Amino acid sequence: MRLIIREDPKAVAYYTANYVRQRINEFRPTRERPFVLGLPTGSTPVEVYWHLVDFYKRGLVSFRNVVTFSMDEYVGLPREHPESYCSFMRRHLYDHINLRPESINMLDGNAEDLAAECQRYEAKIKEVGGIELFLGGIGPDGHIAFNEPGSSLESVTRVKTLAYETVLANARFFGGDVNKVPKLALTVGVGTVRAAREVLLIITGAHKAVALAKCIEEGVNHMWTLSVVQLHPAAMIVCDEDATLELHVKTVRYFKSIEQVQEQLIGRQNIGLKGSISKLPHGDAAHLQSPALNPSTSAVSADSSDEDIGSDDDAASSNISADSTGEAREPELDSACAPAAAPEDAAAEHYPRFMLPRASGMSTMGEIHALVPSPLVQSPAGSAASLARDDQAAAYPPTWHEYEDQFNYFYSCHFIEQDYYDYLANNMRRTSNGYLEAANSGSDEEMVEYSDDDGASIASERQPNAANTSPLDSAEARSSQ
Repeated sequence: MRLIIREDPKAVAYYTANYVRQRINEFRPTRERPFVLGLPTGSTPVEVYWHLVDFYKRGLVSFRNVVTFSMDEYVGLPREHPESYCSFMRRHLYDHINLRPESINMLDGNAEDLAAECQRYEAKIKEVGGIELFLGGIGPDGHIAFNEPGSSLESVTRVKTLAYETVLANARFFGGDVNKVPKLALTVGVGTVRAAREVLLIITGAHKAVALAKCIEEGVNHMWTLSVVQLHPAAMIVCDEDATLELHVKTVRYFKSIEQVQEQLIGRQNIGLKGSISKLPHGDAAHLQSPALNPSTSAVSADSSDEDIGSDDDAASSNISADSTGEAREPELDSACAPAAAPEDAAAEHYPRFMLPRASGMSTMGEIHALVPSPLVQSPAGSAASLARDDQAAAYPPTWHEYEDQFNYFYSCHFIEQDYYDYLANNMRRTSNGYLEAANSGSDEEMVEYSDDDGASIASERQPNAANTSPLDSAEARSSQ
């Protein structure tokens, strides 16, 4: 699951609309193979729809071969009512784009047989080949569509009784009178959302921060139906800073650092729209070790905007340039990722192959952990591990090590005691060949003086040198007693 954090709701709305635009254009829909889009209602997606209308009017996207399915509809509210979701979608989106009338699918809350209407809706989704992208918002209690807390995670389109909190939240659309808010609704099920090939949720505002924390940092729970996206293979949440207020700081930093690594080290042009790495950033391993490098040329630019979120088509031409003979050649390697010069000492064979730039904003924990050398780099030349290192360097770009460090940093934040890092910072130092050793390495014992309240020495004895004993060793000793 991807978590994209933007500054405020306006930035979230633009990012989301631009992502939908690029997904439609990347799909290249036709009349026979339409792009099937699930759409939410409520206040959260309104500005997203405004951006989509603007993109259409500017000629940046066409909805001619798009099929839409709305998430829900009130029961008993006439379609012409200004607060019906039929009127809502037409007012904010459908009446302003070139969507075919027969491509618009909405639930009928006034059907004589509501159960049959729900079955018809599910059958229609299957008839068009399933939903390609389901865009959704959530409520403060974490519900998707009208799947209130306690809903089955395998549920399909059905009639649902609205929770009192939902009725209160929607009363603002009915003049603040809760008595005018319908108490029943037709809604797609949690299972219907899960069946989509991709799910994109929009979460903004501090009042939804608890729901986001439940989804990101806790397990799947039917009392927080949005948590089901943890089980989806292609789910993305776009939120603002206020929505992250209940998340741990290290969680927020982790997801931001992942996006930073992709921006600065891999390059947006090398990342697919869904976040997958579509190509190696610097060619093959042979090119990486080529002596003809131009340090003044940068192949990766960190200064990019959400105007183009990883579109391969638009960026393909930026990866290939032509030399004086007119033949295509690959871009030159950034000096920040150039092979490091080997040290002159006898341990040169152990030195890491690449010196990677550190992501800015990395905390002290991450910097300390970066000092610990990988086992693949410590093995003598010619050993099995050394050969594995060579094979790995040929199979992965050097940025693979950066991913390894990001994972270890996140893992350590959660599972390793803080005093272990204090021990590394205070008692370890880097040697000339990149290893760590005790800063006070020497005797395994030290003299410990005992004194009375007045400071006078009363006894002394030899104890193990604390500089050569880590807190993890001490913990093992305590557990063995």
